[in-house]
Amino acid sequence: MWALSAVAYRRLGTAGSAAAVLGGWAAGKLPAHDPWGLWVPHGSGLTTSAAVLAYAGLTLLVVAWWQYGRAGATVSDSLVTLAWWTAPMLLAPPLYSADVYSYIAQGAMVIEGHDVYVEGPSVLDPGGLGGDAAASVGGHWTDTPAPYGPFFLVLASGVTWLTGGTIVPAVLGMRLIAVGALVLIVWALRHLAREHGGSESAALWLGALNPLLLMHVIGGMHNDGLMIGLMLAGVTLALRGRWITGSVLVGLAMMIKSPAAVALLFIGVIMIRSATGPYARRLAKGTLGPGLVAAAVAVAATLLAGTGFGWLGTQNVAGTIHTALSATSDVGLGLGHLLHLVIGTDPAAAKSVVQTLGLAAAVALILLLARRALRGRTEPVHALGLALLALVALSPMVQPWYLLWAVAVLAATAAHGRAGTVVAVLSAGLVYETHPTGSTPPYGFVLAAVACVIGTVLVRRERTPPDAVQVPAPRSPEPSSVGEASNRRVDSGSV
Repeated sequence: MWALSAVAYRRLGTAGSAAAVLGGWAAGKLPAHDPWGLWVPHGSGLTTSAAVLAYAGLTLLVVAWWQYGRAGATVSDSLVTLAWWTAPMLLAPPLYSADVYSYIAQGAMVIEGHDVYVEGPSVLDPGGLGGDAAASVGGHWTDTPAPYGPFFLVLASGVTWLTGGTIVPAVLGMRLIAVGALVLIVWALRHLAREHGGSESAALWLGALNPLLLMHVIGGMHNDGLMIGLMLAGVTLALRGRWITGSVLVGLAMMIKSPAAVALLFIGVIMIRSATGPYARRLAKGTLGPGLVAAAVAVAATLLAGTGFGWLGTQNVAGTIHTALSATSDVGLGLGHLLHLVIGTDPAAAKSVVQTLGLAAAVALILLLARRALRGRTEPVHALGLALLALVALSPMVQPWYLLWAVAVLAATAAHGRAGTVVAVLSAGLVYETHPTGSTPPYGFVLAAVACVIGTVLVRRERTPPDAVQVPAPRSPEPSSVGEASNRRVDSGSV
């Protein structure tokens, strides 16, 4: 591919980000009703054209990001680039997801005393607090209890209370939380990269400038961003010996989304490896300590929030919704239909069994990676990234932005390693899977597959050295000529 300077790719990416956002003003996930009249639907022709513009802008951003990672940018350059690429998204309507409307509606439910772990946003008065947000919630989630922890619901209720639930300021308030999450991710990435002797700029390229993160954390305001930021910060502090504070942060991350709990296992590994004294004592402390601290945080957050412990029973809510990116759900559903044709069994039963087996396999892989890290065969933080990748791959429900759980960790330990390269290619592909409205059209999967193929080809081309120029040696060379010929062959192979 053609090569430009880092500054040129920064400008190209900014143009792409601006185009994607401009398209999103007409083709994004607009609310059902905006009393301010800013985010209102337009005609089908304009909406279609806007979606094409959004995809074109997204492509410019992906190309700029991919090449920027090879342009030798400094950390300060990357921070400026991040600000440029993020700026167009700050005032945009929700992009690629309607989840933020669920957050606002659930915040209103907390304020009004509804049980968010039993009822869905449809219980809200259409003309009352959060009514516009509830009317804008995606169809799957209108009557679905919240799968999020009480800490996040308190944040959402705070935004809803401060803005009165009015759509535009409420959405922008949730975006402020997303920006704060990005800042936390940047801080943790830089420190984790230093701890592992890696490149801060490479970590920022994969973990912060990543278009998948920008579009779904800043554009879509998914709470996964805050979960990731708190989790990374907790692991960073644990590496510095402050495992209690680190476990507190991971506990708060769990009170947003439960997958953050995986980090506790690897904080325990860090403690065992770094502590002194009898091994049995270190093992007991590392095994029990982080979990007990996080459990205390969970209990305190639940009691202070006043939402009750219903979140313990809604962690499987997401798994009831089929997503094509979940391999275990796809295999289970296919097997279920096959068995239904052969012996007449319920397809849902087979799907549930395969999903359960997938989660069991994920747990086994996570424990295996923890064991390898404990024995010193893998760095604990890198093992955490691989564990989260396994969890995503084998989960009963997988959304494109779930990949970010692993990307953010692997960015600090192997941005240009094998694992980092794999998640970079997947990031470039999965960003196409979702339409600006948050839907998943069939052509989105085609675009994602094409992007992954192109990324794989580019990676293979970058890693394949050019053929060495064969320099024929004289029949009876002088010693100095042999040395010169040898040097020429070595030099030509390193170009």
